[in-house]
Amino acid sequence: MNIRTLLLTSALACTAFAGLAQANDTTAATKPVPYQYGMPLHVNKVIFMTEQPTRQCKVVTADMKYVDNAGKPEEITYRKMSDACSDQN
Repeated sequence: MNIRTLLLTSALACTAFAGLAQANDTTAATKPVPYQYGMPLHVNKVIFMTEQPTRQCKVVTADMKYVDNAGKPEEITYRKMSDACSDQN
């Protein structure tokens, strides 16, 4: 009976710590900030960059997730010419 109580308590403690870790994860809950001209970014490392897929040469919205100089993850959106423009001459 004593071992069963210990195992149940350990399982509940692990569940509580896992829930606390997910609650403190702010990387998934942050919304990307729209870039404005002249905005300082302080990019230390780029994690990934994405854009809307298109076959036309046009302006699209792109996203960049990066780590700043303080080690904090950030996400920003910006407008750019699509990758299809580099295929056209």
